[in-house]
Amino acid sequence: MSITAIVGANWGDEGKGKLTDALAAAADIVIRFQGGANAGHTIVNQYGKFALHQLPSGVFHSHVVNVIGNGAVFSPENFRDELAALEQAAVPRPRLLLSERAQLVMPYHKLFDAYEEQRLAGRSFGSTRSGIAPAYADKFAKTGFQLCELLEADSYLADKAAAVCAVKNTLLEHLYHQPLLDPAAVAATLREYRELLKPYIGDSFAYLHQAVREGKRILLEGQLGALKDVDFGIYPMVTSSNTIAAYGAVGAGLPPGHIGRIIAVVKAYSSAVGGGEFVSEIFGEQADELRKRGGDGGEYGATTGRPRRMGWLDLVASRYGVRVQSATEVAFTVLDALSYLPQIPVCVAYEIDGEQTTDFPATPRLKKARPVLKVLEGWNCDIRGVSDYHKLPQAAREYIEFAERFIGVPFSSIGNGPRREHVIRR
Repeated sequence: MSITAIVGANWGDEGKGKLTDALAAAADIVIRFQGGANAGHTIVNQYGKFALHQLPSGVFHSHVVNVIGNGAVFSPENFRDELAALEQAAVPRPRLLLSERAQLVMPYHKLFDAYEEQRLAGRSFGSTRSGIAPAYADKFAKTGFQLCELLEADSYLADKAAAVCAVKNTLLEHLYHQPLLDPAAVAATLREYRELLKPYIGDSFAYLHQAVREGKRILLEGQLGALKDVDFGIYPMVTSSNTIAAYGAVGAGLPPGHIGRIIAVVKAYSSAVGGGEFVSEIFGEQADELRKRGGDGGEYGATTGRPRRMGWLDLVASRYGVRVQSATEVAFTVLDALSYLPQIPVCVAYEIDGEQTTDFPATPRLKKARPVLKVLEGWNCDIRGVSDYHKLPQAAREYIEFAERFIGVPFSSIGNGPRREHVIRR
């Protein structure tokens, strides 16, 4: 069982990037298997602080091969900018392989994303306007561009660009009332992408199957969390891909039975970016104080910079997310952010139509849910940097163990600070 998946149990922003960065030291390959540049993984290490939106979090380890899987949608502009940022910070040039079957995010996908949000106005989905939903829509409509197509002749790119623009321009003219696409300009952009990406495009399927046969150590790095999964999340306020570990077999082309270790990352409190149901949400000064102390310098979206919505630890949602991920263990993160609280509320059930439940419901019932809170004692002292679990204050251990019993999966590590060494192994 040579494959480990690191995935989110909640709304995203749980701390997956930091964990992947730490575990990549003992890995051979790190794979981003779904999603695109619409979410960031924040990492703090000896090179500085980074928000990786698209590159796998193994790029700081020179021995790691970093793979963008076929289940991802890929923005060449973000790729170029992130490589430049690494170079500027004196990070050694990473080893990269882009699946020839991954889908391109084109500039017009970002335009359509913005136009649709404008059209929906108050009913919008709170998109990051990164072009992710339009790119996935084109994938399933079979009008998208795979990376391998960039390697075809100029005439092929021109012909397909003309066919795609004929469809897009109908929408631009009659639905969005925006300027039309120029097929020649689209083809020229594709040729530019060819020059940028040709050294990195390859058959990741063959490469990864050989790696499995050789017993290479592989990390699957998920984007966002289970509650944003297009099937199991808070639909329709979800992302446009499957954020679950099981999809790693599809999104990277790996044997499912070899994904033997699944680490679901759960934050010690709750946070979310964008709209959608968030039962344990808090507001006002309470939220402002937790937001200021949380994360690795405040709870703000790594992609958008938007203040994250804040809430108490939601054990109903977290247990559901851990089950959706089929997790074998949990990484419990950002515990240190709660150190200022003398008492800490935790959501242990939902009240819906006058009845309590500990099962996470589908969206129509979730809209009516109210949190049932249990108040636990805080530890009210700084724990950042503590490396021995038994040296944590008793109240901190009781908080961890209460959550562990409720979720029903072992907590293998505790995050108590932003750096890769700020992790307690249990």
